Amino acid sequence: MQSKLAVFALLILIHSSVQAEWTRFRGPNGSGVSNEKKSTPAEWSDQKNLKWKAALPGRGSSSPIIVGDKVFITCWSGYGMNRSDPGDQKNLRRHLVCLDRKSGKILWDKSVKPVLPEDTYTGMFAEHGYASHTPTSDGKRVYVYYGKSGALAYDFDGNQLWQTIVGDELDPRRWGSSSSPILYKDLLIVTATAESEAIVALNKVTGKEVWRQESTGFNATWGTPILVSINDERTDLVIGVPFEIWSLNPNTGKLRWYCEAMSTETYCSSVIAHNGVVYGIEGRGGGSIAVRANGKGDVTKSHVLWSGRDSNRIETPVIYQNRIYFFSKGIANCIDARTGERIFRGRLDSGNTVASDEREEQAGNRSGGRQGRGGFRGSDYSSPVIADGKIYFTSRSGETYVIKASDKLEQLSVNRLTDDNEDFSATPAVSGGQLFIRSDRHLYCIGEQDN
Repeated sequence: MQSKLAVFALLILIHSSVQAEWTRFRGPNGSGVSNEKKSTPAEWSDQKNLKWKAALPGRGSSSPIIVGDKVFITCWSGYGMNRSDPGDQKNLRRHLVCLDRKSGKILWDKSVKPVLPEDTYTGMFAEHGYASHTPTSDGKRVYVYYGKSGALAYDFDGNQLWQTIVGDELDPRRWGSSSSPILYKDLLIVTATAESEAIVALNKVTGKEVWRQESTGFNATWGTPILVSINDERTDLVIGVPFEIWSLNPNTGKLRWYCEAMSTETYCSSVIAHNGVVYGIEGRGGGSIAVRANGKGDVTKSHVLWSGRDSNRIETPVIYQNRIYFFSKGIANCIDARTGERIFRGRLDSGNTVASDEREEQAGNRSGGRQGRGGFRGSDYSSPVIADGKIYFTSRSGETYVIKASDKLEQLSVNRLTDDNEDFSATPAVSGGQLFIRSDRHLYCIGEQDN
């Protein structure tokens, strides 16, 4: 009896540790929803509930991931530190940094040289730079994607295991690439749309290519694909592309179904899914859709549940309790996932902090700042996440808004970590009741005093 209790306790411990991890972009299957039960803070500052602040060895907009007692994050250095004088591309270095989760101490920092020529640090590319792809991990290794410099695998001691180049093209729009790699069974799936107009699957142990799906339709795609389980019978690899949503067989890369979607020539956000339904909100002119993910071939007329004109651009929405939340230019939006009908829409209150527009102007005036943002001016890049019944959304200028996950707009707080001009384009990670928020300069760990 005692042995059974010991085994049961061990299973609970293992389950709790798994639940507390955030091992890819937007956490569990890219949902942005933490499924752990620990409470997370609603308020913080540089004086309150800040566990630690770590200076990073370079800039970036990728998100942190959490695996056990380690935090992994990428950044770049050596080139592109200043928009007016970016320097020499041969000095560019991309870094994978491992930090101690408890203290924020950097345990190791591994850098690689670039495959040249790289995208020039100018225009829209300079809005996010050379470290925009969030790492992923299977609990044994950590995997990164560096665009033209390829996909790489490391062990937890920082030893490089392999490097595979999956494409050498430059984005014709000069926006670069940002899609994050994901894992499926023994495959590392890389969205190399800018580098080869393809999605590529690599053996996660050897780095060897297993399959490749190329299509000009992947051009102008920056979202990260998700895995959608269909009644435990199959798994679909789903991604939003210009004008359509596509589903691939993740074992082979073959197209399973496609659906005409919002009319947009670029697709910057990621699709989301719940209970076998895929949702997308994207487009400069607005566009939203819900489509059942159990089809074959063209499902435009057979599987679309609803469509609308909701407006979203860079951030990926989040779904929780049949409500879809998304944020656009300081406006919080909520729609019914079952019907697409609006539940609420309202402006976020910046409280006593400096207004976002003013901070945007300040940031644009700093060295290497964000002048000339064109069609993206005023856009935030970070996506919302949900934990402990609260929605967390970080603006590019550094305010993190906390609202209650409910059917009405109830803002709980707005928080700032610094008055310095730092760029907050990364999506927060959640683990063990703590939030990990990254700027282009620092990584911050926020938690209540007992967490």
